[in-house]
Amino acid sequence: MNILKRIKTSNTKEKSNIENSNFILGKDETLRPKYTTIFGINYSINIYYLKISSPELNLEKNCININLPMNYRKNNNQELLNIILLKMYKKIAEYEIENIMEKARHVFGFAPENYEIKKIPNSLAYCNTDLQSIIISPYIVMYSKEIIEYIIFHEFCHLKYKTHSKKFYEMLKQYKPNYEIISKQIPNFKY
Repeated sequence: MNILKRIKTSNTKEKSNIENSNFILGKDETLRPKYTTIFGINYSINIYYLKISSPELNLEKNCININLPMNYRKNNNQELLNIILLKMYKKIAEYEIENIMEKARHVFGFAPENYEIKKIPNSLAYCNTDLQSIIISPYIVMYSKEIIEYIIFHEFCHLKYKTHSKKFYEMLKQYKPNYEIISKQIPNFKY
């Protein structure tokens, strides 16, 4: 079961805090972004101030509701929103990437010594061929699963071939025959 379904399932058992007496101030319209994408699906982001002790994040249908304690309402919460979203992306990536890495291990018959999920400037993934490790940006979960799998397969090919040589592309095509079409969907990022 994917992590988004688990989050949705757990939240549908209880009524949203927004519907109960904890609701106080309303929606914060000052923070950006107002929308984000997870696995290629758009989600609106709503920020509410409630009578709660710590921040909460709930996924409901195509909405991400972030509930903040009342004492946060006078602060500039833009940095907090960015941190919350990054933690959400990282949590989703930790779960989903492991499944794709396992698939790649079986398909290729080898694996990196290590992989980690961490923020990488201007890149979605990186292969350190000297250490035989792969670094994956948590922002990768903004793309469809097909694109995520392609990027991971791309990095697996770098474990064998350091550069984008003819042999590299032959290997990539063997495991991702439609790689040229997929790569055109993410032209502005390195991987």
